[in-house]
Amino acid sequence: MESPRPFEGKKVIDLCWSGVGVFVQNFLGYYGGTIVRVESSIRPDPIRAYPPFAPTYSKDEHPGLERSAYFSITHPVKEFGLLLNFNHPKAIELFKKLVTWADIVCESFTGGQMEKWGLGYDDLKKIKEDIIMFRTCGYGHTGFLASQPGFGQTLSSVAGLNSITGWPDRPSIPIVPFYSDLLSPLFGALALLTAVDYHHRTGLGQCIDHSQVEASVNYLTPIILDYVVNGREFTTTGNRIAFAAPHGAYPCKGNDRWVAIAVSTDDEWVSFCKVIGKPDWTRDKKFSTLTLRIKNIDELDQLVGEWTTYYTAEQVMAMMQTAGVPAGVVENAQDQAEDPQLKHYEFFRELDHPYVGKLNYYHPPAFKLSDCPAELGRPVLLGEHTEYVCTQILGLSDEEFVQLLQEGVFE
Repeated sequence: MESPRPFEGKKVIDLCWSGVGVFVQNFLGYYGGTIVRVESSIRPDPIRAYPPFAPTYSKDEHPGLERSAYFSITHPVKEFGLLLNFNHPKAIELFKKLVTWADIVCESFTGGQMEKWGLGYDDLKKIKEDIIMFRTCGYGHTGFLASQPGFGQTLSSVAGLNSITGWPDRPSIPIVPFYSDLLSPLFGALALLTAVDYHHRTGLGQCIDHSQVEASVNYLTPIILDYVVNGREFTTTGNRIAFAAPHGAYPCKGNDRWVAIAVSTDDEWVSFCKVIGKPDWTRDKKFSTLTLRIKNIDELDQLVGEWTTYYTAEQVMAMMQTAGVPAGVVENAQDQAEDPQLKHYEFFRELDHPYVGKLNYYHPPAFKLSDCPAELGRPVLLGEHTEYVCTQILGLSDEEFVQLLQEGVFE
């Protein structure tokens, strides 16, 4: 018998769009939370228009807002969909009524937008004193950048992540996908779950101000410390590092197939040489120590690459790992979709969608709960449950709902 889901009974209003806030509140949905996703057809979530699109429409038909495969895999939780046009004052009043129902409000608008609508944390507390509000934006909600819009492609750069990626003789390159969108939600989810626990123990709510840049900067701690302590600025080195050689991605048999190999210790070097058959060059004095291998890294990389091209990436990985040398296939999308470990872990789960069709969805990243499997659901359609939320959750009469519909509240 399965244990009760940890967030069973928790009621969430989801005002988040794009990536970070969605990834954070998804954890509540996976494990029992009841989520009402509030959107607007006037300004829909941009991810709904993000490719690739399901190839189920004719060449003359626009992909529309329901066929984005990317939106689908980032929203694999059961939600109620509610359309609200916040430019209409009655939509604001209806939202406030929804707040009285909720335990948690999650939003990811640019700093100051909720206050313009009269829906900041202080406003929500007047409606429901113990409300938990999770707020995420690029730079946080205070300070001189608070009102500056932020998306992953710019925030990854501001956080310094792009400056460490690239080759020494070329400009740095951005990390794709937008890395801050993947790193900062882990901090946000931990903060939100902590607030839920705090409310459970004390009955008190709180506001979480989640700065995506600050969360992402944490991942550069060693580089920042090196600068603060030693005055040394990091420079891009491609795939090379100062404490391992060979260290890089090497070409293998096949079309654009690569394997990553890292040799950090003398024992690993000895094992590496055995795997490749101890050719004469491995006994050359210029490769006898790590310092010398790094000094002669250009020649070493060329020699290693000449050997790896005789084998598939999978073969090289298996031979190296068996000998205790760190190595791994540089996987592409097809490799990941067919990866036996991911299949064993049930990382992909197939769901059916009325527009996208059958698609593999990710289960919650990073962990599984032994006594409470995550519950997935196909992504909610735009405003799919507007009438249900209004009449069944908020208690509007049919006549009241129709009147608001005619006034343009549900757009």
